[in-house]
Amino acid sequence: MSTLSPTDITDVGHDVNKVFGTEDVSHSAVAVADGHDDSLPLPDPIDFPPLPNGTAPAPQAQLNDLGDPDLTPPITAESASAKLDPAVSALAVEQENLPVKRKKGPAPKMLGNEVCSVCGDKASGFHYNVLSCEGCKGFFRRSVIKGAQYTCKNSGKCEMDMYMRRKCQQCRLRKCREAGMLEQCVLSEEQIRLKKLKKQQEEECARTSAVPAEPAPRPEVAQLAPEQLEMIEKLVAMQKQCNKRSFLDRPKVTPWPQSQDPQNREVRQQRFAHFTELAIMSVQEIVDFAKQLPGFLELTREDQIALLKTSTIEIMLLESSRRYDPAIESITFLKDFSYNKEDFAKAGLQFEFINPIFEFSKGMNDLHLDEAEYALLIAINIFSADRPNVQDHDLVERLQQPYVDALHSYIRIKRPNDQLMFPRMLMKLVSLRTLSSVHSEQVFALRLQDKKLPPLLSEIWDVHE
Repeated sequence: MSTLSPTDITDVGHDVNKVFGTEDVSHSAVAVADGHDDSLPLPDPIDFPPLPNGTAPAPQAQLNDLGDPDLTPPITAESASAKLDPAVSALAVEQENLPVKRKKGPAPKMLGNEVCSVCGDKASGFHYNVLSCEGCKGFFRRSVIKGAQYTCKNSGKCEMDMYMRRKCQQCRLRKCREAGMLEQCVLSEEQIRLKKLKKQQEEECARTSAVPAEPAPRPEVAQLAPEQLEMIEKLVAMQKQCNKRSFLDRPKVTPWPQSQDPQNREVRQQRFAHFTELAIMSVQEIVDFAKQLPGFLELTREDQIALLKTSTIEIMLLESSRRYDPAIESITFLKDFSYNKEDFAKAGLQFEFINPIFEFSKGMNDLHLDEAEYALLIAINIFSADRPNVQDHDLVERLQQPYVDALHSYIRIKRPNDQLMFPRMLMKLVSLRTLSSVHSEQVFALRLQDKKLPPLLSEIWDVHE
C-alpha cells in the first residue's frame, strides 16, 4: 500500500509544462456551504457521516511514502514560540448563559393505510423525505452510512416489492432514491445521540430558567492541565513551522496572469496552474502537520492514507476560512495572494462551488477563533475514525480524544460565558463533511471540461482518468 511523502511532491515552478505536463491543469479549490445547526453539543469521540464518494481505491505512486518521522524533528514546548490566548493562561471563572428552547412543528399525520413508496409494505411514516416502511428506512440509512456498493444479477431491472426487496439490494437502493429519499437527511448514530443530548440540555435549561434565581455559589476555577497546555503549544508551533515552509515556496508558484482577456486559453491555463500549485503546497502542509501529531505514525500505512485522503480537502477549507478577510470579501494565501469570488471564477471554477467557500469562511470568521482553536480543530479532523477504509477505529478514536478534551477545556477558559461555542465549533466539522461533496462535484465538472489535475491532487482526491 502506498503513502504520502513530502518527497513525493514535485517542485513547483514557473514552467507549467514541467510540473503538470503539456495538458491542461485544474485546481480543486475549497468548497463549503454552512447550512447546519451550529448548536449541536459535544461528541465524544467524534463520528461523522462518510463522504458521498464512497470507498476509495488503493492509492498509487504519488502516495508511496509518508516519510521517515526523523525527517521532521519534534517540537518541544520549551522551543515553541507560540503564545496562547491570555484568557487561557490566566484562570477564568465559568458563568451560565442558558439557551432559549426552540419548538419543533408537528409531524405529518397519517391515516393508517399508507404503503411504502419503495416496496409496497405498510408505511410507518415519512423517512428521509419519503413515505416508507421501517425496513426500507433502515436499509437506506445503513447503505448511506456504510457507502455500500451493491450488484444486481438482473442488470438493475428488478421490480421492487416485499419479496424482491430482500433479493436485490442494488435495485432496492435505486428505488429508494427514485422515490425521493435524500442522503443528506441521514444522520449517523453519533449525530442522533448528539441531537438527543442537545434536546435534553435545552429542556434542562428551560426548567432551570423557570426556577426563581438564587445567589449562585462561586464556581470552580477552570484551568488547563499541564499536559494539555504543552500539547496546545506544540500544535501551534507545528502549524507555524509548516506554514513557514509554504512561505519559502512562494516564489515557485506560477504568477497570476495580468491579462484580463477571458478568451485567452493560455491565460486560463496559467490561472489553473496558479491555483493547483497553491493547492499542492497546502496538501504538503497538511501531510507535514499530520506526521508530527503524536500517534499518527503508529497507525498502519493504510490507515494513515485513509485519514489523509479524506481529511485533506476539509482541512484546506478550514485553512481558507482563517484567511478570509470580511472587509474586502477575499481569501488571502501566503500573505500577499488575495482572491475574491471573481478571481476564482476567472480560473474556471463554478459559482455553485465558489459561493459555499465564502459562506463557510464568513461563518468561521464570525466565531473569531484563535491559532490554538484552529490547530485543535485540524487535529480532531485528522483523527476521525469513521473515514472510509480506516481499519483500526479504536486506536484512531483514542488518538483523537485528547484533542477533543483539550479544545473543550480551552474554550471553557477562554469563553466562560458562551456554553454553546464548543458544540458550535464541532458542528463546523460536521458541515465540512457535507461541503466536501461540493468539492467532489467541482472536480468532476473540471474533468468534463477536459481539465487535468496534477498527479498528487488526483491521488489525494481519488480522481481517476
